[in-house]
Amino acid sequence: MSSNTRAQKAPDTRGPVRKLVTSFGFQIIAALVLGIAAGLVARNLGATAENPTGLSATLDTIGSSYVTLLRAAVVPLIFTAIVASISNLRRVQNAARLAGQTLVWFAITAFIAVTIGIVLGLVIRPGARAGDGLEPGDPYTVGTWWNFLLGLIPQNFLGLTVNTSFDPEAQAATSSVGFNILQVIVVATVIGIAALKAGKKAEPFLVFTESLLKVIQRVLWWIIRIAPIGTFGLIGAAVVEYGWDKLTSLAWFAGAIYIGLALVIFVVYPILVKTHGLSIRQYFSGVWPAVQLAFVSRSSIGTLPLTERVTERNLGVPRAYASFAVPFGATTKMDGCAAIYPAIAAIFVAQFFGIELNIVQYLLIVIVSVVGSAATAGTTGATVMLTLTLSTLGLPLEGVGLLLAIDPILDMGRTAVNVAGQALVPTIVAKREGILDEDLYNAPRNGLPFADDADETVTDSNADETDAVAPASESEPAATR
Repeated sequence: MSSNTRAQKAPDTRGPVRKLVTSFGFQIIAALVLGIAAGLVARNLGATAENPTGLSATLDTIGSSYVTLLRAAVVPLIFTAIVASISNLRRVQNAARLAGQTLVWFAITAFIAVTIGIVLGLVIRPGARAGDGLEPGDPYTVGTWWNFLLGLIPQNFLGLTVNTSFDPEAQAATSSVGFNILQVIVVATVIGIAALKAGKKAEPFLVFTESLLKVIQRVLWWIIRIAPIGTFGLIGAAVVEYGWDKLTSLAWFAGAIYIGLALVIFVVYPILVKTHGLSIRQYFSGVWPAVQLAFVSRSSIGTLPLTERVTERNLGVPRAYASFAVPFGATTKMDGCAAIYPAIAAIFVAQFFGIELNIVQYLLIVIVSVVGSAATAGTTGATVMLTLTLSTLGLPLEGVGLLLAIDPILDMGRTAVNVAGQALVPTIVAKREGILDEDLYNAPRNGLPFADDADETVTDSNADETDAVAPASESEPAATR
């Protein structure tokens, strides 16, 4: 990459203490510790999920408000990023190959993760070690292949949905607006292709979309910068609502899940990174801001803006490819929710009800995990994936009710692994295809959330923040950078 592609950075004159305190990673960790402490204080003051106190309500409001901010930015981000990327992909000759490689590596990593889950389920036998007091119950949602196919059909321009519920005690109805992320991707892809087919007449629309994308990215950066505040509220509210005592009866199950998650993120992923000639340390330091946010927010979709940003700006994946691979991965690439968790949970349910699984059923677990995670797009991923697995195996769906008590605690680790994998696969594919910006990948972080953070140090008046740090190779056309 030419030297004028990046902004010149001013010398860092901060002292070691100030550099530590102002680093994004330190702020997130400090927020985690303070949030846990605040949650424990609130619980000791008598706060529960049913009877909140002023402190617990404040923590919940802070956390939920931050997640709402993240989710509000998801739809415009995905729509503008995909449309803009399609317009740029006309200059990329291997777009179909990149998409194929992405799907292959999604499947490979899912296969490894589900295999680990099955082995842990058979070795630890969490269902046979379950404690007393567990009650089966019907799941609140069930995943099916039919629902997935229907979900591909957009209900409106941006896949928006309105849910209305009636509270008989308050005699009032409340409505909430949501969105199906897979439908957003379908709509954006169709519009992007249509704009390409329209030729020069669509050029003003494409220029406007690219400009809008830069504005949205700037707003996202502001939201990301206040992540420590959101982290404080989210982790504090989680401690108040769930505590750690609910792990008692399902300790072996929770332990098996977290062992599997740890093996994937700290063993499997580093091996894949190393075998592709990349630095393990740089991968973790690059992806860690998104992993931390995923852990406390429990939302791959909510973390998507940050995941895409670290994939481009820390790991060096070209924007034209990352803006496809990361949003697609956020809906279908879930090694935690769609591979490890359903494998161990299905074995847990079978062991709890005294049902012996045969080799065909274990193979079905693998198949469902490798190809079925797309069925969870736009829904509650882990529960839908588990019910899809149980129904495929013919196991009682009431077993889902056994695990709901500690699901939020497990969901933290599952989402962190999901996001780590969503950034890993585009990095591996970009490296294999020779389009990874290895200078950016290996750039020092210096305690900053992004390797080449030029927010306050751009010296070229004609360079904006996005262009100054865009990951691109020397041979890549300027329009795709």
